[in-house]
Amino acid sequence: MSLSNSIAQKVIRKDYSFEFSICTLVTRKQEYDEMLESFLAKGFDTNTCEFLYIDNSEKTEFDAYEGLNYFLQNAKGKYVILCHQDIILHDNNKTDLLKIITEVESKDPKWAILANAGGINLKWIATHITEGATGVVRIEQDAPLQVKTVDENFIVVKKEANLALSSNLSGFHFYGTDICLIADTLGYNSYVIPFNIIHKSNGKTDKSFFEIKKNLQQKYNTAFRGRFITTTFSRMYLSGNTMGFYFSNLPPILFLVRQYYKFFTKKKDYKL
Repeated sequence: MSLSNSIAQKVIRKDYSFEFSICTLVTRKQEYDEMLESFLAKGFDTNTCEFLYIDNSEKTEFDAYEGLNYFLQNAKGKYVILCHQDIILHDNNKTDLLKIITEVESKDPKWAILANAGGINLKWIATHITEGATGVVRIEQDAPLQVKTVDENFIVVKKEANLALSSNLSGFHFYGTDICLIADTLGYNSYVIPFNIIHKSNGKTDKSFFEIKKNLQQKYNTAFRGRFITTTFSRMYLSGNTMGFYFSNLPPILFLVRQYYKFFTKKKDYKL
């Protein structure tokens, strides 16, 4: 018997324990119970779905970035629903959602995120939702629509995409934006879909909202910076700037930058 047969385990494609993992940060348990009842009434049964929550009702055990990362790492569903406690399913059901997922999958296997609201570009947003505060029903006739960001009230994440939120951000805002940027970096796409729910709150822009926005901007300014890098066999410059990318990858430029590091830095400068 070979060693591979005796001590190694062959990896196969994962067989998920549930169709959906419905994951929520909870501060008001009565409201969460109402949310759960609506999911159960719309076909999200306990045989095919798991319901996970973090109890922040007494104190904040996890902020959104920490808590949702925990869900994404530990959920056993093929699709992970990250949702607010103040939503009610009333119009569409589990069968509808699976049908939408099948449609999106057939046209774009590289999707990773589906939501009911988000931003397309600096001009257009997409919204398919019932506003609980006003009763206004917003319908996107052309959905599914590809977006750059999603609202946080209802997000479906493809578990297979292995997404996570940033470890250097915290709080309770902009994690929908963050996860879309992470997905885009990994080669996946995000969509707003025609799955209508009631969202009781219209959201709020408090002091922490603007603080986290600033932190998000600073984080991605650093993350997407142009940089020279070297591997064991090559040297290159990476940048989103086309001109910078072209000129900085010219051999004379790479040579000059290498000389700078040679004369002005030492390997031990990078010691932990």
